[in-house]
Amino acid sequence: METVPTPVGNARVTWYRARRPRAVVALGHGAGGGVEARDLQALAAALPSHGWTVALVEQPWRVAGRKLAPAPKTLDTAWTALWPALVRPGLPVVAGGRSAGARVACRTAAELGAVAVLALSFPLHPPGKPEKSRKDELFGAALKGVHLLVVQGGRDPFGRPEEFPEGYEPVGVPFGDHGFAVPKSADLTQEAALSVITDAVLGWLEELPPLRE
Repeated sequence: METVPTPVGNARVTWYRARRPRAVVALGHGAGGGVEARDLQALAAALPSHGWTVALVEQPWRVAGRKLAPAPKTLDTAWTALWPALVRPGLPVVAGGRSAGARVACRTAAELGAVAVLALSFPLHPPGKPEKSRKDELFGAALKGVHLLVVQGGRDPFGRPEEFPEGYEPVGVPFGDHGFAVPKSADLTQEAALSVITDAVLGWLEELPPLRE
């Protein structure tokens, strides 16, 4: 665990290191929780054995024990300031996160030199307000040449897979809500739902162009 000073307070990075890493996959949390989120923990457990070091990043507001996330600009300021701590000699960085963390990664990826973006539960719109789309924010990174993967719950009120723009299909997690929780009545266990996520991310990472810093 590493504490990283930023202009808006101390951030915290928890490392899950691969023995022979090919890249660092840096993941931020959402506005309603921390790095204990089930999808972040599943990726931290699964990726290192395949050669991908995972860095779970806690924003300063969370480290300080506050319950409400600050404005997007403040989140971006912290992420940008802590970015150098994520860079290891010779290793590229894949930026990502869930929900608000995914938004931060998309907004800053091109500027920071991320080689790809992993967006988990991207909040495409506020619940019940599809007209307030954030698709431009989501695809800003991709339009600047940054590779993008979105993984979305099948019943996510912030945007189901079929709501994303034509020509782009996120990886869907059947029955998953915004936190990728699946009901006990679903034809899919919680463990299987998390496997959908980890398998999709591992497959995507393997298919990325040769990664160089």
